[in-house]
Amino acid sequence: MATIRIPEACGVMLLSDCTLFPHGGLPLHIFEPRYRRMLTDSLEGDCFFAVARLLGEETDDPAGCVAPIGTIGLVRASRENEDGTSQLLLHGVLRVRFTEWQDDRDYPFAGIEPLVSYFEPEDQAKAAMKVLRGAVEEAVRNLPEEVRNGVFELLDRADEPGLMTDIVCQQFVHEADIRQELLELDSVASRIPIICSYLQKVGGASVD
Repeated sequence: MATIRIPEACGVMLLSDCTLFPHGGLPLHIFEPRYRRMLTDSLEGDCFFAVARLLGEETDDPAGCVAPIGTIGLVRASRENEDGTSQLLLHGVLRVRFTEWQDDRDYPFAGIEPLVSYFEPEDQAKAAMKVLRGAVEEAVRNLPEEVRNGVFELLDRADEPGLMTDIVCQQFVHEADIRQELLELDSVASRIPIICSYLQKVGGASVD
């Protein structure tokens, strides 16, 4: 992913109560005519578009009805159906801020600013990851062994706190408002107590 060049602007799919995290996968059924055109443009270009959470009813001004931060994703696979709709898998790449909504297309299109997550202090990163992993292990302890092993394999892929929080948020946090809150936090250290508190509150976990 480090070699991928993020565009300065891209199409944006507006979805109610949907938040995609970097490194997460989002299966989508593209059926609205405007998003079918967006997908065509994306596939003929750089294969990127973003997902943004729609807040309430959609209006003519996305700035007033869309969360300010979303995730740009890369189309990993796409299959067009006979009726012109498509099934695809979008892979989350990077958090972005929507800087300017443009009205020259018949689908949502916005300028974007990449957002970089950080963890401070760096010397506490391993300890923080251990705390988060412990919270996840406690949350899945009553699930079948094969499910737990799958979860641990996911966590083993994380070599830094930001990646681990993205994985856990995508897989285990199901409350829309909390997902969006976590996505908007630049500080990874600030995310971890929120995630741990959520996992303790729900008293268990399910895997998406």
